[in-house]
Amino acid sequence: MMSRKTRRLWLVVACGAGVSCATALMLVAFRSSLSFFLSPQEVIAKHPAPGMVFRLGGVVQANTVVMGTRDSRPYTTFRITDGQASIPVVFTGVLPGLFRQGQGVVTVGTMAKGDREFMADTVLAKHGASYMPAPVEQALRKAGKWNPKFGPAPNAATWDDKSPRTIEADNNG
Repeated sequence: MMSRKTRRLWLVVACGAGVSCATALMLVAFRSSLSFFLSPQEVIAKHPAPGMVFRLGGVVQANTVVMGTRDSRPYTTFRITDGQASIPVVFTGVLPGLFRQGQGVVTVGTMAKGDREFMADTVLAKHGASYMPAPVEQALRKAGKWNPKFGPAPNAATWDDKSPRTIEADNNG
């Protein structure tokens, strides 16, 4: 026969184990729904696994936006830079109205096989004259000075022309 203290101890241990299991399950479920933010420099350093969903943020590199159609859908390629590294991005869909060269963006997607291109499912553009997404701003600060080999940000007067180079992509993909 167990004493009262022993029964109480087993009850506390059982409750603790139950709470621990519930917490572990919540953390596993939460981690699978997380989308980490990486700058172009961090992508090159860490080589995220193909299929891993993450957010890539930085500035749209000047003179890299190319628009076209593929299978009758809008298709855009551009590069995102943090001033130290640059990653090519492929996006199929309609870009936000505020998308411009030299502006901050955050994209959500995965790296294509071979770490060559970021396949964006979503493109989020800045929404005000002085707004810069916090993770992008931190990545640009962390990167240090702007690297001129990626080109300067274009003059604000040219951001409204919305006339990037256009191509017609073949239907084979």
